[in-house]
Amino acid sequence: MKSLVDMKDIESRIFVIRDQKVIIDRDLAYLYGVTTKALNQAVKRNRKRFPIDFVFQLTEIEKQKLVTNCDHLHPLRFSPVLPFAFTEHGAVMLASMLNSPMAVHASIQVVRAFVRMRILLTHD
Repeated sequence: MKSLVDMKDIESRIFVIRDQKVIIDRDLAYLYGVTTKALNQAVKRNRKRFPIDFVFQLTEIEKQKLVTNCDHLHPLRFSPVLPFAFTEHGAVMLASMLNSPMAVHASIQVVRAFVRMRILLTHD
């Protein structure tokens, strides 16, 4: 199956927050082909599958810093909702729950992007 999302696009959506590489819920929803609301509802319904090392909610300060530094997240600037940040493990868990072909394929690309970033960061 040909990749629906470019690897560089995925990598540009991975941020380091609290010393962890994460993808924000809005970006993960985009990659998995679902709405952010549907993605977060799936997490809330299955909270036991998402310990703190899989997903955490940003603080207002973290959100503002992210929005300031990332043009594509500008729509979050005035949102009262604090986004969730998913680690590599959280992204994989979520894809297994969504279980759509697009989510499964995108999760493979997301994991590859996390691994590639880990390699790049350890070889600097």
